[in-house]
Amino acid sequence: MKIFIAIDSFKNCITSKQANEAARLGIMRRKPDAEVSCYEVSDGGEGFLEASKPDEIVSCHVHDALMRWCDSAFGIKGGKAIIEVAKAVGLGMIEPENRNPLEATSYGVGELMVQALRRGCREFVVGLGGSATSDCGIGMLKALKHEWQVTNRKAWYEPFDTSWLKDIKVTLATDVDNPLCGLNGAAHVFAPQKGANEMMVEKLERRALTFSKMAAKHQGRDCSSMPGAGAAGGLGYAFMEFMDAKVESGAETILRSNGFDESLSSQKIDMVITGEGKADRQTLMGKLPSVILSQCSSRNVPVFLLAGKVEDEKSLLTAGFSRVININDGLSMEHALDKDVAMARLANAVSAAVSSI
Repeated sequence: MKIFIAIDSFKNCITSKQANEAARLGIMRRKPDAEVSCYEVSDGGEGFLEASKPDEIVSCHVHDALMRWCDSAFGIKGGKAIIEVAKAVGLGMIEPENRNPLEATSYGVGELMVQALRRGCREFVVGLGGSATSDCGIGMLKALKHEWQVTNRKAWYEPFDTSWLKDIKVTLATDVDNPLCGLNGAAHVFAPQKGANEMMVEKLERRALTFSKMAAKHQGRDCSSMPGAGAAGGLGYAFMEFMDAKVESGAETILRSNGFDESLSSQKIDMVITGEGKADRQTLMGKLPSVILSQCSSRNVPVFLLAGKVEDEKSLLTAGFSRVININDGLSMEHALDKDVAMARLANAVSAAVSSI
């Protein structure tokens, strides 16, 4: 029996690598002769850098969303820089009591880009997701402006010539298709998850509207309504507006990059196990498990979906998942987010699922 495992991280709980290993152990209990292949995955958020399988990971220091120095890293693969936004300004890096999208800045993302540019990179693949920011990428642009000033020996007060940014080729990896502004925009949809109350949301919305109008006059076009502009607190918009960035499915980018696509098409697979922290209707809206399901369905490969919480199970089964499994079903949720507990429950659930195959 040949099984692929490609489970996304359970946010604030276990990484993709840890989830895959737990599932592998669960399979080995019941099917010790099974041939199991594990693939680290991400849809653009946490784990994007490692899942991209870069040729080199470069460690560095940047500022987090609250402008505190932090350890970070970026990757280089085939000459392209791999940037994971969550490695610089991730929400998980900010203590819950300190989260404030009115103050959070994307400056650290610009610092990552600067360090990659200094290594000679001119093409970037950027994983948008898991950010603590909602600043429309203004912080990132400030970091890039500072690099332009230093390189060209410009004074701090001289106007920023943004035209050089168009020489940077950027691909955005995200599962978000929200615009920058409006009820479906960055502030209204995502800022509350980052610590914003109703009053803060309205202020962030006004900031986004003002900045996009000013940027449109400067650039001669307006990308604020483009799908994905609202990703990562408007970072998507800044990349599109100033660097002509294109958007790709984060999941598809990773599955292509880590070899899952090629392996699935070249081998005879008996089943695929995927999952995420919470499975519901949104899972079917371009998230990683749904992308895997789509690829497997065309090859008649059954897909098992596991999650820490399951809603709309009927919709998920109707979409084509062979099994939808809540690893916490009937169990106490008191310590469900503890890493060891989650891994043990995931292993047990997988073990039970494959026992009848």
